[in-house]
Amino acid sequence: MEEKRISEGTARGIRCGRAHGGKDKGEATERVESGGGAFYERVYAVVRRIPYGRVASYGQIARMIGAPRAARQVGWAMRRCPDDLPWQRVVMADGSITGGSYAELRRAKLEAEGVKFTPDGRADMRACRWNGRDAAEESAEG
Repeated sequence: MEEKRISEGTARGIRCGRAHGGKDKGEATERVESGGGAFYERVYAVVRRIPYGRVASYGQIARMIGAPRAARQVGWAMRRCPDDLPWQRVVMADGSITGGSYAELRRAKLEAEGVKFTPDGRADMRACRWNGRDAAEESAEG
């Protein structure tokens, strides 16, 4: 059997779901810029604000952008996320790690950031859930 090597970019595309019916980066960019893009961009703006060592759920992000019943659509946006987004910081409401074969990579990245986990392997949402405020706002309040 011939061994097939893939680039890091291709591996990331597979992790993001592009190999399972997702769009390639060109198609995702096109979609973001035409119609559904405003929603995706609002999702990405929130995800960019999640501080190091904190996590947010798909539903929490949906509520933050004013679309409280759109957790699944947040998930679709995250499957097509830009490379510079801290994608590992978005988890299920109960702290479960998603990402298929990349769940271990996500967990490792979160552990490296100091995110605590429960004995059953979920991110400890009580300890690490982001409250939606920027770190500067939190430190200013004391």
